[in-house]
Amino acid sequence: MRFSDGFLSEIRDRVPISAVVGQRVTWDRKKTNTQKGDFWACCPFHGEKSPSFHCEDRKGRYHCFGCGVTGDHFRFLTEMDGLSFPEAVERIAEMAGVPMPARDAQEERREREKASLHDVMELATGFFEDQLQTSEGARARAYLRDRGLALATQQSFRLGYAPDSRNALKEFLASKGVEKAQMEACGLTVFEDVPVSYDRFRDRIMFPIPDSRGRIIAFGGRAMSAEISAKYLNSPETELFHKGNVLYNFARARKALQKGGTVIAVEGYMDVIALAQAGFENVVAPLGTALTENQLGLLWRMSGEPVLCFDGDKAGLKAAYRAADLALPLVAPGHTARFALLPEGKDPDDLVKAEGPEAFRAVLGAARPLADLVWMRETSGGVFDTPERRAELEKTLRELTSRIKDESVRYHYQQEMRERVLSFFGNQRGRQQGQGERGGKGAFGKGGDRAQWNKGGNAAASGRFAVSDSLARSAMVKRAGGIMPLREAALVVALVNHPTLIDENFDHVERLDLTNQELKQLHAVLIDAMAHHEANNRDQVVSAIARAGCTEVWERAVALIRKARQWTALNDAALEDARDAFAQTLHLHRSARTLHKELKQAEAALATDPTDENYRNLVEVQAQFHDVQATEALIEGFGVSSGRSGRN
Repeated sequence: MRFSDGFLSEIRDRVPISAVVGQRVTWDRKKTNTQKGDFWACCPFHGEKSPSFHCEDRKGRYHCFGCGVTGDHFRFLTEMDGLSFPEAVERIAEMAGVPMPARDAQEERREREKASLHDVMELATGFFEDQLQTSEGARARAYLRDRGLALATQQSFRLGYAPDSRNALKEFLASKGVEKAQMEACGLTVFEDVPVSYDRFRDRIMFPIPDSRGRIIAFGGRAMSAEISAKYLNSPETELFHKGNVLYNFARARKALQKGGTVIAVEGYMDVIALAQAGFENVVAPLGTALTENQLGLLWRMSGEPVLCFDGDKAGLKAAYRAADLALPLVAPGHTARFALLPEGKDPDDLVKAEGPEAFRAVLGAARPLADLVWMRETSGGVFDTPERRAELEKTLRELTSRIKDESVRYHYQQEMRERVLSFFGNQRGRQQGQGERGGKGAFGKGGDRAQWNKGGNAAASGRFAVSDSLARSAMVKRAGGIMPLREAALVVALVNHPTLIDENFDHVERLDLTNQELKQLHAVLIDAMAHHEANNRDQVVSAIARAGCTEVWERAVALIRKARQWTALNDAALEDARDAFAQTLHLHRSARTLHKELKQAEAALATDPTDENYRNLVEVQAQFHDVQATEALIEGFGVSSGRSGRN
């Protein structure tokens, strides 16, 4: 019996080859990496004591470096178990839960027709490539050049141009013997209230869409005219193309992953191409739709922890939440996802052009786990000032985590969310009490709070805290009125108490960007004292502060530091401790200030109009901080942590 390529590919894709081979071998624990789908064992085809038999789920292949045997699911069963090929297919189909196809002469005829459709798509791709180099394609070439795509990149992705004609492609294909029905079956021609079909793609830059084997199965077209309503147009669903089952650049990305790394999913094919040109070859994209379950399955075939990258606007955040809802029930050991958000108003193409590949690597490095995204959505902008509302949050989190099908992962998610809830409401109570022991430890307390932040559980520190008591009385609103930021105070107090730090960091100290006017006065006194050689020791600097009439400000800054137990900034801290803490605090401060303008605008809007919408906008801006470790601070205080325990 002849089996269709589609059927064989389907059952192969559904069953990891390690599940087939693993029934006959024992995996070597030291060399095997289950998360990456990379398995090693002693070869079952020849006797050996050290494992040289390699099996890789990503490729669906096995190979022995000792005896040289190689193959796929079916070959393993035919050679190891002596099954015939149809028997091997039946075994894999059973494992995949897919019924065996009945003998169908019509189906076999369809497979032959399908093969011929691939030939038609290849002819169309060549036609579009040639048209890009003609005089008619000049505008399209200029557009691609303006987008920064090199000729080699265009050729690598086989970009083309569909001329502004109703019949150019149709006539070309007809001259090659392609039948009208084949053109229609490929989605290359279309009817619209007229009896004669015409070219679907006209005056568009063409992006060929390959399948998992690199064969062209569809096209995406970008309109060159602003008058055309559909800026991007994809091929319709055809015998070859089912949009929800395809990822753009899948075959190339899978090959690139052989060098290591993880797969990255972005929102559009222009992003894929721009990133490939910038050196990121392991990037794919869905085709104009939200990520589907089948596409997520394709990602997991390539990598156990793909990074889903979304534009840094409200629409991008909503898309990230939709993807989280899709992934949550399906997560399993070795199968999860991380989420990366780009800076506001920028897509990957914009980012790499403006700031280079390192900027995109920073975005990837700040990708957050799925659990963080679930928590962020359920707590951002929420008001949990009553027992009923807190109970509602807990109920929502329980319901969400109960959707996870894998029992082990479900247990750990439920435990994680319980811990976050305890930390979250504990921090709220501490802030509401104000004078309580918990509230007196600053942003990080004595190590426990810091650990919670590092694992993503400190909601307040990550900018996802809720409004307590009353939004209008919140510390975020008050900040615009002049509350002294803790981290800025820590910097200035440390410099006064340890003037050696001024000399060691003079370039940074001189340009220190402070938001608080009173601390700016102290900073000016410091610089002036340094210029007049009056900063050789602490007493000289304190005297200069007194002469400038800033003693009251100085005393309030010291009192704030003492209350927050930021002991490394005080006079009795050892210089080595003060130096380490100052360096870290300065780094945190400078990193946070890269987004200061947007944050300041959001805070100003909240201070002027304390609505829930403005509050949510502030939270979204705060969420854009790429480096989690560089933003360990409360919005109302920007806490300082030297990484050491506070003194009692």
